[in-house]
Amino acid sequence: MEMVKKEYRVDKTQIGFIKFIFEAHEGVAVSTTLDAQSGHIRLAIAPDRLETAQKIISDLKKDFVFNEV
Repeated sequence: MEMVKKEYRVDKTQIGFIKFIFEAHEGVAVSTTLDAQSGHIRLAIAPDRLETAQKIISDLKKDFVFNEV
């Protein structure tokens, strides 16, 4: 299965929290930190869970910076 890969700039203090949220939603996405200093992350999203991932991202955007690169 080919994963959908998207990159984001997030609040660097929230990288661990984001990773935890996606781990808790097992099978939705895997978070990888590309540059911790700038808050650059990549989400590898399961194609059939893209809508769920977008909903999670929308909820996270309410609380801190979460911008697609």
